[in-house]
Amino acid sequence: MKESITARQLSTLVGTLPAGTAYVGLADQLTLLIGDGRIPLGVRLPSERSLAAALGRSRTTITRAYLALRDSGYARATQGSGTYTAVPGGRRQAHDRVLVAGGAGEDWIDLSCAADSAPAEVMAAYTAALSDLPTYLSGHGYFPSGLRVLQEAVAAAYQVRGLPTAPEQIIVTPGALSAASIVVRALASRRGHALIESPTYPNAAETLRAAGLTLHETPLGLTGWDMAGMMHTIQQARPDFAYLVPDFQNPTGAVMTTDQRQQLGRCLQAHGVAPIVDETHQALALDGQAMPAPFACFNPDTITLGSLSKAFWGGLRVGWIRAPQPLLGSLTRARMSLDLGVPIVEQLAAAHLLRQGTVSPGQIQRLRAQRDALMQAVATHLPDWRFVPPAGGLALWCELPCRGATALAAAMTVKQVAITPGPVFSPDGGLDAFIRLPWSRPVADLRQAVDRIALAWRSIATHALDLPASRQHKPIRLVMA
Repeated sequence: MKESITARQLSTLVGTLPAGTAYVGLADQLTLLIGDGRIPLGVRLPSERSLAAALGRSRTTITRAYLALRDSGYARATQGSGTYTAVPGGRRQAHDRVLVAGGAGEDWIDLSCAADSAPAEVMAAYTAALSDLPTYLSGHGYFPSGLRVLQEAVAAAYQVRGLPTAPEQIIVTPGALSAASIVVRALASRRGHALIESPTYPNAAETLRAAGLTLHETPLGLTGWDMAGMMHTIQQARPDFAYLVPDFQNPTGAVMTTDQRQQLGRCLQAHGVAPIVDETHQALALDGQAMPAPFACFNPDTITLGSLSKAFWGGLRVGWIRAPQPLLGSLTRARMSLDLGVPIVEQLAAAHLLRQGTVSPGQIQRLRAQRDALMQAVATHLPDWRFVPPAGGLALWCELPCRGATALAAAMTVKQVAITPGPVFSPDGGLDAFIRLPWSRPVADLRQAVDRIALAWRSIATHALDLPASRQHKPIRLVMA
């Protein structure tokens, strides 16, 4: 049965139309709603007559708006059935399957990538950026450290969080992973050592390893960091760097307390260890709670990485490095050996977004609803799986009652669901009793995915502990977000 949306529901989502030609404003509003996922693909739109009554507009306005949607590829008409939402080029073009193992059909649900679709503010930011662009067209267009307006916006966001920051301390990059690459390129020796959490963001681990660093793991449990164990590792391994994700840690969702930040900050400084702190998820506090002060407040040597990819949209490739003043020269030279700057339009859009806030309120509401639906579905259909309800971030870190996460991930390709097993997040393997489940999909997709996962898990759980080593599946290595 095809989903539909009522005229009343759609009129609530549309809200007040902007000034100007009515059908153009309505078409633009509907394009944003479809593009950012608030109206899912394949949903039947209300009849022209009913929507005209709900919006208090003429039927001609609705007819022309629907026609504009169809012409732009955001709707399709079915003879005798109605008008359905779509995206230009179809669903396959809208969702890049590079992040998915194997092929993908219309029913494929990708839970391998912890990143949601863009909120409406992103389109508005790009529109504002294009208006600002002519100011820069008379120059060369190269800004290796970033546009001043964006550096100021990022610095102001740190000031609000209690961390005094000069705009010059910000180096704009194409995302947080690029920022990490610049840091290790500038500062790491190929014989160096780095402390890294386990589990952790796999691409960061690969970046450190590719720089020639020897990795020393410090484990995280479901309840967070083992501070005593971490201190011991620091004292024994004497690492040059510590890569940390203290805010909604990826993948566990844990948040380092203020006391832990103070304790660890002092320890790292005492042993000459440079903290590389990834704050990509920091703004995603879903329950309205206050977050601890930035780690750099407790250790002035901290190099902080940030990004708009999680708070707004992964396609907005804008991140940054906040660095201590003495390191800026080395970092800028390393950055220029890789590229000469982030595109101007993206930087202007990012500055526009940050001036409004570090996250979209609508995005927070949507992610909260999706998180709650996912937790309820897992608790209902997979009651023997354990997890700590996360207060933010983008993913649920689930502990299975036995090993078998890798086998389950492999089995889920038949069920057309992409999930990521624990070993992907462990620099040295292991963690095969864990699964990461992002809530970065619509509620209906999440519930359907859990239904399929539960069906597959029941079929393999009784054999998960008995598989001989020779028959264990190798970890699936995906390009992860």
